[in-house]
Amino acid sequence: MSSIELVADFGHQVTGVTVAEDGRIFVNFPRWTEDTEVSVAELKDGQLRPYPDDAWNGWRNAKKDDVTPHDHWVCVQSVVADQRGSLWVLDPAAPAQAHLVAGGAKLVRIDLATDRVTQTIAFDEDAAPQGSYLNDVRFSNDGKYAYITDSGVQGALLVVDIASGKTARVLDGHPSTQMKKGLDVTADGKVLRRPDGRGVEFSADGIELSGDGKYLYWQAIKGDELYRIPTAALHGEDIEGQVEPYGTNGVNDGLLIARGTQLMYLTSVQDDAIKVRDLSEGPSGQVRVVVQDGRLRWPDTFSQGPDGTIYVTTSHIQDSAFFKPEAPAALPTQLWKVVL
Repeated sequence: MSSIELVADFGHQVTGVTVAEDGRIFVNFPRWTEDTEVSVAELKDGQLRPYPDDAWNGWRNAKKDDVTPHDHWVCVQSVVADQRGSLWVLDPAAPAQAHLVAGGAKLVRIDLATDRVTQTIAFDEDAAPQGSYLNDVRFSNDGKYAYITDSGVQGALLVVDIASGKTARVLDGHPSTQMKKGLDVTADGKVLRRPDGRGVEFSADGIELSGDGKYLYWQAIKGDELYRIPTAALHGEDIEGQVEPYGTNGVNDGLLIARGTQLMYLTSVQDDAIKVRDLSEGPSGQVRVVVQDGRLRWPDTFSQGPDGTIYVTTSHIQDSAFFKPEAPAALPTQLWKVVL
């Protein structure tokens, strides 16, 4: 059995983490409460530096009417270094996972050499309608396309042409991107419900590309089935017809295929664990536990460093005000590394 080691404690609710090719670590804090002062930060020597600067992180500390959503972080859900010298920030712009701020949904590229924003891809209402919550992103091996999950009311995938910014919303309402009816997500052995009786309601969430870039994988959090599609099919006509169920993962959030392998790591949120399966075994491949630890409170997002180290955030969603109204606005969360 493997173990985990603490990398950093945070005073706010973290979700995303990414490690650039030079070893720099970046994290993000979605604005699920008004407490969040910093949305995107570089973690250096145990300290958080607002990234790329204070201005982009200035949404909370200004009058909303005076702040433009296209060049400020509104509610960042994911950060991903593309291993090509850029950090990408995915901002669904839906604070508290509620109303989407007009003009705020975007994918932003930051040049890691200069720490300057070099490209902003804005998503209109066709790509990100009200009720959407853009969740995570992966990039094609040639760097031409971005693939995004929408875990909102009606799940979907987005296929983004990076050069043009043109975005296609695909598999909108398709069973593979939707919440599974009749499935209850549990935590601490009990069904997780909000005060109004609603349970966990996240559609397509975890996303990952195969090492050769030929397949895109995803699954809903309120779901237990993994799906995949040839990436070439995402640019064709019969997209729905080429979706393939790829076995039962159980309820998971983040997905990671370790570099140079076909091992898919899974953040198993129901039982405080990280699990793994070998994709080369096909849809019937078995899922096994890598590490189970009570400190893995809703293991959320993976990233793999240049030395092969696997990092994972714990976002404590089951402990948040969504499900526990008495929870503090500033919810302590962590970043861990997995000792395999």
